[in-house]
Amino acid sequence: MRKYIYFTVFISGMTTLAAELSASRLIGNVFGTSNLVWAAIIGLMLLYLTLGYFLGGIQADKSPHAESMYKVLAWGAFTLGIVPYIANPVLRAAAIAFDGIQVSVMMGAFVAVLVLFSIPITLLGMISPYAIRLTMDDTEKAGKVSGNIYAVSTLGSFLGTYLPVLVLIPTVGTTNTFLIFSLFLLFVALAGLAKSAGMRAMLPYLLMVAGIAVLVLINGGGGIKKTAGQIYETESAYNYIEVLQRGTETHLRLNDGQGVHSVYDPDNLDYDGPWSQFLVGPFFNVPPHSTKDVKRIAIVGLAAGTFAQQATAVFGEIPIDGFEIDPKIIEVGQEYFGMNGLSNLNAYAEDGRWGLAHSTHQYEIIAVDAYRPPYIPWHMTTREFFQIAYDRLSSTGVLTINVGRLPNDRRLINGLATTIAEVFPSIHIMDIPYTLNSIIYATKEPTNEDFLAENLSLLTESGGTHPLLLDAIQTAWTYRQSNHETTTVFTDDKAPIEWITNDMILRFMLGGNVESLQ
Repeated sequence: MRKYIYFTVFISGMTTLAAELSASRLIGNVFGTSNLVWAAIIGLMLLYLTLGYFLGGIQADKSPHAESMYKVLAWGAFTLGIVPYIANPVLRAAAIAFDGIQVSVMMGAFVAVLVLFSIPITLLGMISPYAIRLTMDDTEKAGKVSGNIYAVSTLGSFLGTYLPVLVLIPTVGTTNTFLIFSLFLLFVALAGLAKSAGMRAMLPYLLMVAGIAVLVLINGGGGIKKTAGQIYETESAYNYIEVLQRGTETHLRLNDGQGVHSVYDPDNLDYDGPWSQFLVGPFFNVPPHSTKDVKRIAIVGLAAGTFAQQATAVFGEIPIDGFEIDPKIIEVGQEYFGMNGLSNLNAYAEDGRWGLAHSTHQYEIIAVDAYRPPYIPWHMTTREFFQIAYDRLSSTGVLTINVGRLPNDRRLINGLATTIAEVFPSIHIMDIPYTLNSIIYATKEPTNEDFLAENLSLLTESGGTHPLLLDAIQTAWTYRQSNHETTTVFTDDKAPIEWITNDMILRFMLGGNVESLQ
């Protein structure tokens, strides 16, 4: 029986960590995966485990029997299995509330779902102290026994860290991941009950299996979200991915859905978003500068290829290297956003910084579209990253970055511009109208905004320039901003991006602002 108890501890530890990571995805599909969300999940899970350790020690001394431990484990497994089926209706309501920025409904749903995990995680936390009590036959070996139990539990946790994220969630989805771990743990508990108390004691607990099966049958095929216009949804190792049809446009949304990451309309390229503003960058250079001077482009944060489509239309079929860390998004772009029709696009499923650092090419435009508060990869905001970008630009190359802001809060823009100015000689900023986005342009050669106006005039007079480019340059000129405020320089050693973005989001939400972040 001792060996089976050790096996039980291993599976319990594995399931506990798997539940925590799966909970982050279950909640992240609606509320996002910012470090604020992660902090809430991890903090409460630790509180639930703390309570479980405390209660487990008391209960183990009160009823030091394997049968009692396996009953606790069975209830833990059962309640874990039903969590997503109870949570899904709440989360769908929250997703609708998110679209309307109904803060009270959103926060209520967030708290309710986290509370649902209190019972299973607390019960699973009781297993380790129970196992120590059951395997302790010599107090002089207390240290060794407790060390073995926690080592086995942690080893199981190690496995539980990787299985959900890398294997199960991308393959079978979040709800089925919960189901697999729950049923496996439940069968371990049932076998333990049969071993310790006999088949008669175990048989009533088979009703738990039947209960979960009923829930599966009732709720099967319900999908994750029920957004109006949804034509596709899936989960990858990185994101919840949703494709929506809005009239003639196809939209890509990720995770919480607050922001459209790509748009596609085969008959129209002007989407009034940030993408076309990336086209402007080269025309801050000394006039005359033409579209033929743009030979190659890199996109960090390719998503489903909106800017790649626009750049191809404006500059011709020049090589475009697109870096997108999530390979599933690339597949979605090929299936729903016309990326298969871009023979000049090289889509790389890899981190953008790594991709740029290892590229052998020089670019006239490096477009960074990987920021959206609070999801800003800090390693793409530092002086070292901008030095990599500088080194990959041609002599007339321009770095262009899409940055989020609040109506009266430009800290993120100021911090990034301050950092970029450590590497690049000239910086220009424009605010995209009717959005909470700005574009930062950093030129490799010294430039001034008058060059942009002169290039616009020359392009207009020459004829044949794509209207999307002319409109984008005119917009950049009209909504150009004064110089940035010099603040903090971000480095690989210190980049307080999370501090800034978390404060921005909290101010945004608590201020009752109903504008949506693009």
